[in-house]
Amino acid sequence: MATPHSTRPDALTMEVVDLIGSVVARYHEEYEEAAADHALTGAQAKLLSLLSLEPLPMRKLAHKLKCEPSNVTGIVDRLESRDLVERRPDPADRRVKLAAATDEGRRVARSLRDSLRFAREPLAGLSEQERRTLRDLLQRMVAVDG
Repeated sequence: MATPHSTRPDALTMEVVDLIGSVVARYHEEYEEAAADHALTGAQAKLLSLLSLEPLPMRKLAHKLKCEPSNVTGIVDRLESRDLVERRPDPADRRVKLAAATDEGRRVARSLRDSLRFAREPLAGLSEQERRTLRDLLQRMVAVDG
């Protein structure tokens, strides 16, 4: 098998890359609109969505969001001022602060997810088997990088 950079991608590969790019761009556009509907920036919405799943230390949030810890502190401060997020001591290490979504933060995160029509509507047009195949293929693609 050829290494990824040893040959020029074929036309089909380039078409798939372009389609993935279009999907990602449309997803980000809709995500930003959904965030704005809740008076949030895209970064605030992403952080809130992560925290709705589990409390996380600030450093881990920065890693997941691919930004500096100081940026995460500012985002958490703004969400905390709206009672969407709270800081808690980590039970495993009281020197570490965890950011956690409040009940209202989880409600807003759920509302954000529910308002994302772009992904849900086209996927609903696929059969369950097609969705499973797409999921499996995307997982394989992600695993190559991870």
